[in-house]
Amino acid sequence: MKGTVVIRHDAYGLPGVREVCLSHPEKRNAMSRSMWAALEAAFVAAHQDPSLRCVVLRGAQGQFCAGGDISEYPSFRFDPAQLRAFHEEVVWGALRAILDCDVPVVALIEGHCMGAGMELASCCDIRIATDSARFGAPIGLLGFPIAPREAALISQVAGASVARAMLLAAAVFDAPALLHRGFLTHVSTSAEFAVVYEGVIRRILQLAPHAARHNKQTLRACTDPGPRSPVHDAAAHYAYADSAEHREGIHAFLSKRPPVF
Repeated sequence: MKGTVVIRHDAYGLPGVREVCLSHPEKRNAMSRSMWAALEAAFVAAHQDPSLRCVVLRGAQGQFCAGGDISEYPSFRFDPAQLRAFHEEVVWGALRAILDCDVPVVALIEGHCMGAGMELASCCDIRIATDSARFGAPIGLLGFPIAPREAALISQVAGASVARAMLLAAAVFDAPALLHRGFLTHVSTSAEFAVVYEGVIRRILQLAPHAARHNKQTLRACTDPGPRSPVHDAAAHYAYADSAEHREGIHAFLSKRPPVF
């Protein structure tokens, strides 16, 4: 089997929450080429769905993602053109779709988060892990370096020292260590995991959805503040002034009642 990406709507009984689940359990959810393509399609669709308030990315059966499906590698990795197309189009296409998604994305990380798993987690806004999760990128054992944009992604989000240790010494970090370094936002026991992540998701659902989308656009622009980004286009940024959502948030606060978005 090549693995699948399973979509669940109104996940956890919460309207507006979509779960995107990596399912390749016999290989700890290692990413096949078909899974990368399906993941890209899933996040393009999520970005375009105005009803969504939160997207959850997780892996099946207690594992997040153990990397790439190495059984496929001999079919393309030894040819420079095919290798470049794989990383720059197939892999980066999926990672870019997650990064470009204006809906808040929460990663639920259990078990192995290695290689491609680190890249996927780095694309998410909030990362919640069990205390038994393990993180690394030991691709040096496979005889190849990380692709440039993938390296920049992990280095920027996880930190340069973490990226260097993972790539140059095959270091594996536990969840508490990456919580301390700021890569993870929450760590819990397996028994408390659902309570913690459902609490975070419910908190997201209480907030203004259009404001969340604008915040993601602004934060994304801050990492690459070109002349057309929202950071520079003040008129476009402040166009929300007369929106119903903006008015509701302010009036609800002044009226000492919860906002209804």
